[in-house]
Amino acid sequence: MASLLLSPENQIQRLNYIINKVKTLQELELSQLTTAPNLKSWNIVEVLEHLNIAYGIYMPRLDEAYTKLPAIDSGPSEFKARWWQKIVIAGQRPKNGVRKWKMKTLKRFEPLLDKQTLTPEKIDTVFETFFTCHAHLKEAILKSRNKDVTQVKIISAIGPIVNFYLPECFEFLLCHMERHMLQIDEILGETDLSF
Repeated sequence: MASLLLSPENQIQRLNYIINKVKTLQELELSQLTTAPNLKSWNIVEVLEHLNIAYGIYMPRLDEAYTKLPAIDSGPSEFKARWWQKIVIAGQRPKNGVRKWKMKTLKRFEPLLDKQTLTPEKIDTVFETFFTCHAHLKEAILKSRNKDVTQVKIISAIGPIVNFYLPECFEFLLCHMERHMLQIDEILGETDLSF
C-alpha cells in the first residue's frame, strides 16, 4: 500500500472547494434542499446537519489539542499517515466519484430534523452552523502549520479504536465531507468527479 502524504496546503484547497460548493447549495429552492431521493435517504439539509454533528464532536477535541502542542520554527511539511489511520481514511475517501463502502450511520451522528417543519430559518441555521464549524476547521489546519503535530493524538468520534495526529484527523474529516458532497450530487442527480 502506497504512502499517504498529507499537507496543510492540499487540505485547505479541498476545504475551500467544499465550502464554496455548500455556498452554492444555499441558492437552491427550498424543495431541492428538503426533498430526499427516497424514504430511506437524507435530503441535502440532513446531509449538512450530519456533517455539523460529526464536526461538532471534533471541535472541542481540536481546541484542547492546541493547548498542548508546542510551536515549531520550521514551516509546513508533508505528514505521512500511519498504517491503521490510512486504512480508516481510505474507507471515507471517495474514488473516481464513487462513495466506497456505504455504511450505516451511527445513531449519535444522525440528523434529527423534522422534515415536515424545516422552515427557511431552520435551514439557514444549518448552513450557518456548517460555515462556522468549517471556518474553525480551516483555522485549525492553518494553525497546525506551526505546531509539532506529533505530540498529541485525538480520539476519533467513534472512540479510542482510532486515534489521529492532527493531519490525519483533518484528512479523515475532509474525506468524510467529500463523501457527503458526492451524496449531495447524487441527490441532485449531478456528477462531480473531482473527489
